[in-house]
Amino acid sequence: MKQSHVFVMLAVLLTKSVLPEKLPVVLWHGMGDTCCFPFSVGGFKKFLENELGIYCKSIEIGNSIVSDFKSGYFVHPNKQVESVCADLMNDTNLSNGYNGIGFSQGGQFMRALAQRCPWPRMNNLITLGGQHQGVFGLPNCPSLSSKTCEGFRRMLNNAAYTDFMQNHLVQATYWHDPLNEITYKNSSTFLADINNERTINQSYIQNLQSLKTFIMVRFNKDSIVQPLDSQWFGYYKPGQDVQTQSLRESDVYIQDRLGLKLMDAENKIVFLECDGNHLQFTKEWVRKKLFKYLQ
Repeated sequence: MKQSHVFVMLAVLLTKSVLPEKLPVVLWHGMGDTCCFPFSVGGFKKFLENELGIYCKSIEIGNSIVSDFKSGYFVHPNKQVESVCADLMNDTNLSNGYNGIGFSQGGQFMRALAQRCPWPRMNNLITLGGQHQGVFGLPNCPSLSSKTCEGFRRMLNNAAYTDFMQNHLVQATYWHDPLNEITYKNSSTFLADINNERTINQSYIQNLQSLKTFIMVRFNKDSIVQPLDSQWFGYYKPGQDVQTQSLRESDVYIQDRLGLKLMDAENKIVFLECDGNHLQFTKEWVRKKLFKYLQ
């Protein structure tokens, strides 16, 4: 073999050993969905696997599609995060880290995972239509009948902060009533905790700041999430439900209760827009806007 050929082969081998492999991706579906529906997250999983050639894991709560679907309504987020953390720790494919993508309420669940489960390490966090400051309304209520939706709204408006609702209805755990901020902060069993609104959990700050990038996607024509600003960590101004404020105007940012102010200063926070309704995006939009965070 010619010496020049040997040098070429060595260069190729060295390049392969130096170039980092693409990290796996972990997906967390939203309300009214499952890990594996081919027309939603299951199809997105195959899309990423085919396009990027990566290991992709779609989170399933329980042992069946039915139990996974029900979990979106009736399994407390704290239990879900704990279970998913244990599952990811046992997945050897994730030992070098992963990128997380959360859909709708799966966005705040994935963020809770980043804050509570530092290993395996999450590299980039992408939330698509996540409700980081909660919701105050359930318009359209996907995958449920209008009668059921109206029942959910009525229950949440009247009893969101009772022990029963907080323990048995997922949506109550991130129901954020801007007219009753004190009650919300004292009674919320999930959102108020992961947003450090009662006490400061330093591990949440440290773990979130270990992210390389926190990417939040807002859908500009969203008819599901109220208010729209929650997808960018904004919300209603306290005491009313008409005017909204951005993340940078909120107490959680100004007081830096979650470390987001520092992350913003370090250019670790990215705000992206998509012009569709809730979770309506194209493959081309994903290629253009998100693939750079999955390389």
